[in-house]
Amino acid sequence: MEITEIRIHLRNETRLKAFATVTFDNIFVVHNMKVINGNKGLLVCMPSRKIKDGSYKDIVHPITNEFRTSLENAVLKAYEQELDKAGNKAQTPTKNQ
Repeated sequence: MEITEIRIHLRNETRLKAFATVTFDNIFVVHNMKVINGNKGLLVCMPSRKIKDGSYKDIVHPITNEFRTSLENAVLKAYEQELDKAGNKAQTPTKNQ
C-alpha cells in the first residue's frame, strides 16, 4: 500500500498541532489523523471515537509496526513541510530528533 497524498491542516493549539488527511493508492482516504505535541515530542494519533465508558477507541490503525512507522514518518514530514510553507519553525522536536 502506497501513500499517494497527505494534506495537513495546521492548528494553533498547545497540544494539537494539525489534522492530517492521508490518501492510499489514490483510492482510499483516512481523515482526522492528529499531529499531537506529546511529552516526548510530536506523534501521530489515529482517528478515534468515544465509546460508552468514556474512553476512546481508534477507528482505523496500522497492523504492523513497520507500516505504522512509515505512516508516522510521512505525516510528520508533511507537517514539517507545511510549517515551512506557513513560515513557521517547528518548536517541538520530533521523536527522531
